[in-house]
Amino acid sequence: MKEFPWFKFYPKSIPQTVDVEAYPSVVGLFEECVQKYGDTVAYECMGKTLSFHEVDQLSKDFASYLQNELKLQKGDRIAIQMPNLLQYPVAMFGALRAGLIVVNTNPLYTPHEMKHQFQDAEISAVVIVANFASNLEEILLQLDVKHVIITEIGDLLGGLKGGIVNFVVKYIKKMIPSYNLPHAIKFKETLNIGSHYSLQAVDLSLDDTAYLQYTGGTTGVSKGAELTHGNIIANMQQISAWMRPKLKEGEELVVTALPMYHIFALTVNCLAMLKIGAHNLLITNPRDMKAFCKDLRKHKFSVITGVNTLFNGLLNQASFRSLDFSYLKISVGGGMAVQKYVAEKWTSVTGTPLAEGYGLTETSPVACCNPIDGTERIGTIGLPLPNTEVKVIDDEGNELPNGEKGELCIKGPQVMKGYWNRPKETEGVLLNDWLKTGDIAIITDDGFIKIVDRKKEMILVSGFNVYPNEVEDAIATHDKVIEVGVIGMPDKQSTEKVIAYVVPNDNSITPAEIIKHCRESLTNYKVPREVYFVDELPKSNVGKILRRIIKEDHIKKSA
Repeated sequence: MKEFPWFKFYPKSIPQTVDVEAYPSVVGLFEECVQKYGDTVAYECMGKTLSFHEVDQLSKDFASYLQNELKLQKGDRIAIQMPNLLQYPVAMFGALRAGLIVVNTNPLYTPHEMKHQFQDAEISAVVIVANFASNLEEILLQLDVKHVIITEIGDLLGGLKGGIVNFVVKYIKKMIPSYNLPHAIKFKETLNIGSHYSLQAVDLSLDDTAYLQYTGGTTGVSKGAELTHGNIIANMQQISAWMRPKLKEGEELVVTALPMYHIFALTVNCLAMLKIGAHNLLITNPRDMKAFCKDLRKHKFSVITGVNTLFNGLLNQASFRSLDFSYLKISVGGGMAVQKYVAEKWTSVTGTPLAEGYGLTETSPVACCNPIDGTERIGTIGLPLPNTEVKVIDDEGNELPNGEKGELCIKGPQVMKGYWNRPKETEGVLLNDWLKTGDIAIITDDGFIKIVDRKKEMILVSGFNVYPNEVEDAIATHDKVIEVGVIGMPDKQSTEKVIAYVVPNDNSITPAEIIKHCRESLTNYKVPREVYFVDELPKSNVGKILRRIIKEDHIKKSA
């Protein structure tokens, strides 16, 4: 493989290339980890742990059930729809071991969103947590889904504890709306039935599809990125190499607050950390910050991943700021831009840099990341991972020199096979193996990459480009601001005007105060013309602020 020019900027501890074919499949990786780490803890949730051997046996039982009872075949699609629970890795690895394609599904989806995804993926089976089974009931007759498997939150917590949790969730907290799915089978029953069969190994290759990972649908209809075993293995190897200098096999505890049905947590936390035998702490509801911090206090965690809003939320908790961070080695932010203010405050509170990474569902997901050896560059997404090429192009497709703004393009073994059953959409983003990201970026002379903004969210003010990220960063430094979202709206005089929606932590703040604060760091055309205060901002399932929804709500209010 040729040496790309940015390798000279790599820390000495990072290899220029990695073996992206080190394992025959994700299943091969999992089975090797089971042999290597055996009885050590693989996953923990709500105080209950599962060892690598236990996950191996349970996932084998589930796979045997899928094969022998449901008669599912290699390549069939199975949806898994649940938050971070011990059932997730069991169901996910079990499905892959049976040769199925996993369709990760957000449990908070509306029936309409579920219907689109399940129909598009042509799923044969679904594993769903009981809390959301009523949504499935609404659409089931419109789907060609042959098998429904239902799990309850406490199913794998064991004995009395599991029963109590399920009772409290259903009857005390009343978190499970009534539903009628008479042909559904309970998840625990599938494990029991499957344990009486032998699993037939499925011949999997790196070219076989492992996951259909649906995009958020911010640009048109939600599409399934077809990620192969090779895509996932490659990215897992790249991530492992990037983090390996600071991590030791069998000694790390990683905090998984992002849901594993999201590609970030799936590849980074669930798989890359699996490879080094890390103890994976699953947080089922990270939005309950008090309970989250209480859980963190019980553990000597060494790795934490998340999005900017998660880190910002934790920093605003006194109970978090008082934690013991002496074991923390690596903090990685992705999914959305990490604001400079948040990164600096994180370092001040925890003593560990918050390294921003960058990726897309279509890149499995990580394409770039800041070094974790102390040479990170706040405000950038770092350097391309090993075996990855990047370039910046103009609207005509011409490659631009360093320092010029253009659309970021990525090439590497982690780039998706394409969009499931959507050749036209695939052709629109894949050009000669290069993925057009839709993000505007600059490559600096010393190899670091800075995302300016989403191409379609750029605001045009009197012929000048205004990037929401830059305005948000400026507003976020105000000590009365918790978080902010910036949008552009049509304006007769200047094409578009900048509008800010702010969540304050002090009700004395005024729009004039925000505008004055912005004038101290932004040129005039970038300063918001209008400022609105709200109690909260719309976010995606992983906490990414959704400017699209802010804009839609603003239009409705203005009508």
